[in-house]
Amino acid sequence: MKLRHSSRAQRWAPIASLLLICGSCAVARAHHLETPTRSLAEQVTQDKASQAETELQTGIELTRNGRFAEAIPHFLAAHGHVSDEYAEQFNLALCYVGTDEFPKAIPILIQLRTGSHENASVENLLSQAYAGNDEPKEAYEALQEAVVLTPKDEKLYLLVAAAFSKKQDYARNLRVLESGLRNLPDSARLHYERGYVLWQLDESSLAKPEFERAASLAPHSAIGYLAAAQENLMLGNISQATQMARTGIGEGFADYQLLALLGEALIQAGASPGKPEFSEAKDALEKSIAARPNYSSSQIALGRLLLQEGSVDTAIEHLELARQLAPQDPSCYLLLATAYRKRGQLEQARAMMAMVAKLDQERAEKRRLAFEKEH
Repeated sequence: MKLRHSSRAQRWAPIASLLLICGSCAVARAHHLETPTRSLAEQVTQDKASQAETELQTGIELTRNGRFAEAIPHFLAAHGHVSDEYAEQFNLALCYVGTDEFPKAIPILIQLRTGSHENASVENLLSQAYAGNDEPKEAYEALQEAVVLTPKDEKLYLLVAAAFSKKQDYARNLRVLESGLRNLPDSARLHYERGYVLWQLDESSLAKPEFERAASLAPHSAIGYLAAAQENLMLGNISQATQMARTGIGEGFADYQLLALLGEALIQAGASPGKPEFSEAKDALEKSIAARPNYSSSQIALGRLLLQEGSVDTAIEHLELARQLAPQDPSCYLLLATAYRKRGQLEQARAMMAMVAKLDQERAEKRRLAFEKEH
């Protein structure tokens, strides 16, 4: 869907020995100096430990808010000087996964696993890191270790599936979700995610019952409205999709995904600058981004709207961010090509179109492989 410290008194030991050899006056002098020096060393050690604890708490707070890149220096500053080394190391690895620095996260998590901290959270995060690092075999093995420990943890399956989804590895995504559904057959979220992946594979007939199952399992909830709206959007029932999203948001389920879906449905319905629907779509997408800045779908949809109203520079900012978040999404590059053409940057536009062609070819091959494994 974290003390090894030699005191200054120890570093003074050779000097104290030298003074002892030089005679009784020197010895007295050494004893006179030794006590306050040790006290100062203890104070320095305490201050360093206190500062490290502050760094750790700052890093944890930034991590909770999804500000992974900002949190990393705080965890590094705390390293080796905090009482809870597990919290520091686990959260550092979490931030590395959050910033796609998978090779840095993996050894930290392996060390935690081989120490006294083998648990489902470590295995879960390690599975995500392996998936991000294109090591699917290791990712699935770590997932299985986590499943043994917490088979009923819904987030376990969702987070690992999301890691494969980010790589557009649909076959393994489905494998993870199906593993989750064997242990949690009444999970509305898992059924929804499976439906969404099948939709991405152009398997609407298989996706439809998954969306319907999710909606029936969790009526009058964020996931229930999301599933119903997504099903209608998939089937081309744009007005029904819009209505379902509006109803869910009106009932207090202003989930970032539901807000993004409302924006997307309004765009598909023809929202254009100057119309109330355009303002509604823009407002929904801005709220979605405020709630979850790293949700690429909202960034892409808002970039599309901004292009429509002629705000090219701002559109490019959102689309470039989306490209970082979802580098495998062709729609982002297609919109960026349009934006760069509007700004007269033809070379960049051509580069974006080349990426569209490359990703479309890769996507078709992944869909073919996923379809073959599904059947």
